[in-house]
Amino acid sequence: MISIFYWKKIHKYLIKECYYAKIIIVFLIFKSQKYMFKRILILLVAILIAQDIVAQELTPTDFLPKEFHKNRRDALRKKMPQNSVAIFVANPLRNRANDVDYVYHQDPNFYYLTGYREPDAVLLIFSEDQTTDESSYNELIYVQKKDKNAEMWTGKRLGVVGTKEKLGFVNAYNGEEFNDVAINFKNFDKVLLFDFKDDYRNSSRNNADVFDLVEQLKQKTGYSKELIPNPTKDNLYKKIKATEIENSANVAQNLGRYLEYYPDLKKDELLVGYQQATSNELRKEFKQKISLKLDATPKTNIDVRALGQLMGSLRETKLPEELKLLKKAVEISAVGQIEIMKAMHPNMSETEIQGVHEFVYKKYGAEYEGYPSIVGGGGNGCILHYIENNKTKVGNDLVLMDLGAEYRGYTADVTRTIPANGKFSPEQRLIYDIVYDAQEAGIAESKVGNSFFSTHTAAQNVINKGLVKLGIIKTEDEKHSYFPHGTSHHIGLDVHDASASRNFSENMVITVEPGIYIPEGSPCDEKWWGIAVRIEDDILITKDGPVNLSADAPRKSEEIEKLMLQKSILNDFQLPKLD
Repeated sequence: MISIFYWKKIHKYLIKECYYAKIIIVFLIFKSQKYMFKRILILLVAILIAQDIVAQELTPTDFLPKEFHKNRRDALRKKMPQNSVAIFVANPLRNRANDVDYVYHQDPNFYYLTGYREPDAVLLIFSEDQTTDESSYNELIYVQKKDKNAEMWTGKRLGVVGTKEKLGFVNAYNGEEFNDVAINFKNFDKVLLFDFKDDYRNSSRNNADVFDLVEQLKQKTGYSKELIPNPTKDNLYKKIKATEIENSANVAQNLGRYLEYYPDLKKDELLVGYQQATSNELRKEFKQKISLKLDATPKTNIDVRALGQLMGSLRETKLPEELKLLKKAVEISAVGQIEIMKAMHPNMSETEIQGVHEFVYKKYGAEYEGYPSIVGGGGNGCILHYIENNKTKVGNDLVLMDLGAEYRGYTADVTRTIPANGKFSPEQRLIYDIVYDAQEAGIAESKVGNSFFSTHTAAQNVINKGLVKLGIIKTEDEKHSYFPHGTSHHIGLDVHDASASRNFSENMVITVEPGIYIPEGSPCDEKWWGIAVRIEDDILITKDGPVNLSADAPRKSEEIEKLMLQKSILNDFQLPKLD
């Protein structure tokens, strides 16, 4: 008989080394001739399998499958130039303060291609198979190694085995092995990568963190900042070089806008000289100098532009697996808007309103908010990306709420503007209804084949007409700052998701979000001051027309007022008062 002491020891080992334990036990079952011992072993296998099942049920199981990520790597490979390699680096850990880091979030491109949700990793994708004396491969991934001590503090790691088994990689290695990679990157016609930001810390306790991996990449590829021109400046140089001198005045005028928008460009004497030149002859001189500088630029096979275009062309159109997760993120966000409409009252703070939304997200299992939550009462709503959310009472103002749940990596972006007291004032309603009509016009333009900018043109026309009617502006073509932003952007793994096309295609998901913002001191009647309205919905482009994924959250002013009359389950939620 096995003593209780030793039985506990064996059981503890079997639980700890569950995977290997099952292999050993199955082997023993086949070897064992003793009926009772066989029954015990079979029982142990059943227990361990049950524990595996329970453990799986206690963590989310609806992440994108490994087949999705492999499909995306193969799709990228087909788009890559011949004899090229694409390099992706995982996001680094970010320090919050002292020895506390921010909650980790993976680089969306890295996640899209791998499913890997840990830092300190590098992915290489090759356009063609690479053959060595030992093996053939078309992709390599280097991940952080298993470390029992680190995992005790910060959670389990996949390691090499987990990356192979759970993410489907054949060629996976520890990050520490990357330094020994003998790939000659000079042999490739193109080395595709996103330019390094150099904004990560170097951990003294990890010799394969992102800092180290990037430094090794730079050495292996021959990367240097001198070889990588500023993309905006480079485009301007090329435009000047390609423009006939007779048309140079127009280019100089456009260049002036760039110099205002990008202050760093003012340091470039050639661009400033060209822009300020008072004659074609002077501009010709600067054009010649710019052409000579372009021609003298060192040649390199490193390309920091193409990969953004390639990834945008993949990510802008959503596959069925993505749409399932994205729709859920949007539905969760819409429920958050519904619940706050029922719970809202003038004594609520912006922070409390934010908390209601984010409670709903967590209740549905959304890991994060897709971006910092925006809750602006009154004039705070005129700040487009207001995230302080620290007004202690919203009073009788409108409250602009721009929030989105992130579910399994996919981010919604839904905005509603509602009266804190449950009833729009006459001025608030007039502005609100103009924005609603503008959004309707923008959604109607969200059709396959239409220009990406068609939604903005339609919304802008409605807003301008409405503002003229109210006497806020004088003419429809008057320049003003009451609608200072675009109307649409893609959503997906990023709230402003990657894209490459100028026209809408089936299964793109975009926002339509017109707004009117009238801050105090605006050149109009004071009765409009402090009114800010934005309405934003997430629209799926289909061959049959636009589908509003966030339509569950009321948009019409009268529907909002009706919903705000309903009782909220939060009405009875009372906390003890604190000093």
